[in-house]
Amino acid sequence: MIKEIIVVEGKDDVSAIKRAIDAETITTGGFGLGNHVIERIKSAAERRGVIIFTDPDFAGEKIRGIISAQVPGCKHAFLPKEQAMKDGDIGIENASPENIILALQRARSESVEKSNEFTQKDLLSNGLIGFEGSAGRRDEVGRILGIGYGNAKQFLSRLNNYGVSREEFVEALKKIEE
Repeated sequence: MIKEIIVVEGKDDVSAIKRAIDAETITTGGFGLGNHVIERIKSAAERRGVIIFTDPDFAGEKIRGIISAQVPGCKHAFLPKEQAMKDGDIGIENASPENIILALQRARSESVEKSNEFTQKDLLSNGLIGFEGSAGRRDEVGRILGIGYGNAKQFLSRLNNYGVSREEFVEALKKIEE
């Protein structure tokens, strides 16, 4: 059982989580997350902690950003798009229990103090921006680190704000070279 309360978008996501693990959830109901939902999430964060686990799409990222901005100290779990796809539909509800468990185990806390450990120079010198195939490399590294896929700006922000160490970064790069 996970001690934190998992925040997901919809009822189908809750069902998928329950198939994978024994955990308490909060449903945002999509973009329509009103003040009462934010207050529930704040309360849960104070009591037990929260893991934001939204769909790997534009809407999921937008919801993650809204919650993150209003509820500091949340953990974030990410699922690669291909693990969340079924018949052209993307969502946590399509993931296998094993992939859900793995994503939740890799959940990372967002730092309150912003770090500048990584720069665009790190991304460029490691082929994560500026080259053909850079997006695929970011996807692979993000998957290994448990920070998900992002464009260059998002990826750099996640490296700096989700507690990724230089050693973890180097190890992830070594793994994708194998």
